[in-house]
Amino acid sequence: MKATQKDFARNAPRAAKECRIFFFCGPDEAGASAAAQRIVELLPDAGERIELGGGELKRDPVRLGDEARSTSLFGDTRHIWVRASGDEAHDALKVLTEGEGEACPVLVVATSATDKSRSAKLLAKRGDALVAMFYPPDLAQVSATVRQMGDAAGISLNGALAERIARGAGMDVRLAQSEVIKLALYLGASQQSPRPATAEALDEIGAATEEDGFMPLVNAVLAGDVKKLPGELHRMRELSLNPVGLLLAFERRAAQLAALAAKVGPRGDIRGTIEAEKRARRIFWRDERDLDTQLRRWRGKRLDRLVDRLMALHRTLLANSQAGELLLAQELTTIARFAAQAKR
Repeated sequence: MKATQKDFARNAPRAAKECRIFFFCGPDEAGASAAAQRIVELLPDAGERIELGGGELKRDPVRLGDEARSTSLFGDTRHIWVRASGDEAHDALKVLTEGEGEACPVLVVATSATDKSRSAKLLAKRGDALVAMFYPPDLAQVSATVRQMGDAAGISLNGALAERIARGAGMDVRLAQSEVIKLALYLGASQQSPRPATAEALDEIGAATEEDGFMPLVNAVLAGDVKKLPGELHRMRELSLNPVGLLLAFERRAAQLAALAAKVGPRGDIRGTIEAEKRARRIFWRDERDLDTQLRRWRGKRLDRLVDRLMALHRTLLANSQAGELLLAQELTTIARFAAQAKR
């Protein structure tokens, strides 16, 4: 079974009932992850989440099938969430599909993969699998989605407020959903008791936007601006920026750079590509200079390495939440120094 971001919402309930393997790909990692989470919510009994990395499965392809067909200590249900890059999970998925016995649901979020990848081709024609591809949404799409979220939460959002939330969330529907939920709680809204949202109420819930909080650090690191880095890391600690939320901002920018790099192609016309994307309103004018700088530092294998490191760091932060801030600062320093080398 195949789906796109346009028909995923309609097909998701059926897929959650009929499928056991889910492969989410495309340049919009945020959209793919949100879709995977939606499937988990729709599973009759999702149970415990087991997280695996694509690198682990590439080294040990048998592990996925073993995990999917094993039972927990107390016999509870489970599902497996795999974060992979490209076709890292292909061999493991092949072993899984060739095995015997009932397996728990397996959800793969594959950064840098497409619906033409070997993994997608392996699964697309299977009745027990879903392959869904996601492209970065534009501002209008995310704003419309935010308004739908507001309707579901019992708050009425006008176009300007929905756009503000979309921009503040960096076009990430997961963060936008969090803001809508906070706004509904603040207003005491529900579907049974709807409330109109106001700019003042949005100000009151007080979460710093990505532009104010995350993006100066993201831009400093990916541009290799090591002189700015100490100040930005100090600001990260002072503002108590959430390490995982900050890392998601890096992952979204890396996905955006990957999509732009694919469009630049062999001509290598970075400036022209960014201008075209700005005219099409797929990138915000305020981001064009940063994207130009970063795209000149992160392309090809360098960009692939960046995506791999960010994914590995994500897993590390989830496993070591107490030391998250320190681990993040150390890795961002390494990435910034690597980016600085590209200037020479």
